[in-house]
Amino acid sequence: MTDRTPCRTPTGTSATNVPTWKFDACRTAILDILADGPVPAAEVATRVGERLTDEQLDALGKIGWHVTTVRLEMEVRGEIARLPGRQLRLKRA
Repeated sequence: MTDRTPCRTPTGTSATNVPTWKFDACRTAILDILADGPVPAAEVATRVGERLTDEQLDALGKIGWHVTTVRLEMEVRGEIARLPGRQLRLKRA
């Protein structure tokens, strides 16, 4: 059985359980992308796709869905924040 990570939304809807390796791959890529500064939310999935290997992309499935699901969990955890203009950034400590 595959380990799964529950992913919540800021609105409090029910959690979706994502395989942990998929969660970790997307989360790491999102953190790397946002380390350089704010990024438009619409570009995040594309940039994550550029950071993953071909094997990861093949096994991941729908990248946009996974990136959005992981991104929302990261918002709930307080790791990233939304900015005006539909941009994302790392949350300040």
